[in-house]
Amino acid sequence: MSSGERTRLLLIRHGESEVTVKQIIGGDLACTGLSTLGRRQAEALGERYMQGYEPKVDALWSSTLPRAIETADLLSPSLGGLKVHTHPDLVERRPGEADGVGYQEFGSLFEWTGDFHPHLPLAPGGESLAAFSYRTGQALYELVEGYPGTTMMVVCHGGVIDIAMRLFMGLGMNTQFVLWTLNTSITEFVTTDEPGVWRLVRYNDAAHLDGMPPRTEPAD
Repeated sequence: MSSGERTRLLLIRHGESEVTVKQIIGGDLACTGLSTLGRRQAEALGERYMQGYEPKVDALWSSTLPRAIETADLLSPSLGGLKVHTHPDLVERRPGEADGVGYQEFGSLFEWTGDFHPHLPLAPGGESLAAFSYRTGQALYELVEGYPGTTMMVVCHGGVIDIAMRLFMGLGMNTQFVLWTLNTSITEFVTTDEPGVWRLVRYNDAAHLDGMPPRTEPAD
């Protein structure tokens, strides 16, 4: 495979969300999009792409959650007005009955003890880690197999990027590490000459956020 035919995947974590500011779990029901800071973060990333130093993007994809779609919509003009394609399986881990529940309330409402059991759902009606991993991995596989030789930008979530790191680097779900993926940061993978082997070009590149007030938050 020549370098010109390589598939490049740019994973962008959405901008800061309103649900993070409110400290609630944001699934399909609770997510209302970006905070004011989140919009500024997305605009800063767009300005970075307008400078012309980043790889040219051929296709723009997004999770179907409002915070991801709004981020992608703000990025589109800086990418030549690319259409935002959405994929329902690029969303964050589905919270079920925990959707809209406050971070501090969660522990008292649901008997969840962490991801010690991969098939334990986050809350009734929600996803287990195993189901989330399979669903997200399948969605990413569909994209990279369906659009070989292109550069795709995928606006998604911290949990999705965690799964991608494990998938493309050949790490199992039981491998212990903690990621702290920043809002609108860039994580980049590219194919190599060896079939099925990807190279991690960068993780958590948020140089465009220099000078902005950071917000400490869990991956979502």
